[in-house]
Amino acid sequence: MAEQQQDVDTLKRRGRRRLVGAVALVLLAVIVLPMVFDPEPRRTAPPVSVRIPGEDDSAFTPKAPPKPAPAPKIEEKKDAPEKTEKATAPPVAAKNAEAKNAEAKKAEAKKPEPKSVDRSRAEAALANAEYIVPVGAFANADAVIAKLAAAKLPYYTEKIATANGAVTRVRAGPFATRSEADKALETLKGLGFKPGNVGTKTG
Repeated sequence: MAEQQQDVDTLKRRGRRRLVGAVALVLLAVIVLPMVFDPEPRRTAPPVSVRIPGEDDSAFTPKAPPKPAPAPKIEEKKDAPEKTEKATAPPVAAKNAEAKNAEAKKAEAKKPEPKSVDRSRAEAALANAEYIVPVGAFANADAVIAKLAAAKLPYYTEKIATANGAVTRVRAGPFATRSEADKALETLKGLGFKPGNVGTKTG
């Protein structure tokens, strides 16, 4: 009987130890598992301080935000001379343009028109021109000269060297007017010549 009682006591002790170990494991699991699954510690809210004014305290008046200081007007002062310069520039440019236009008009007035100059030169040349009628170039111009002399037509001759030998160029004239040259042209045709067109004497 004594042995049985000892076995019962040992079993009770073992049961108690196991119960205590199980309770310890449960507590440990309850404490450790939340820390494992929630690694970030919970942030505690900052304390809120509330001040309740007393009866003797003055009424609360909110402060207005400070007004920003006005910007310096240095740039506006700098821009003022530029504006005045720009304002004075157009009249000066207009005066310069007017002066240039006036000079150009004077220069144009001084320059004679090219058409009028050419026309005046042509008229002067025609006024002093002498007209001739080419009769032809002949190896022996004696017979031609005799006919011109018989018809009382003025003439002159020029010696020209050609590949076939020297020839004599015969021309009727010179005549003071174009009308006289035209009459001489008709006379030469009547004498059987084949004269050229009326021209002016050069040289």
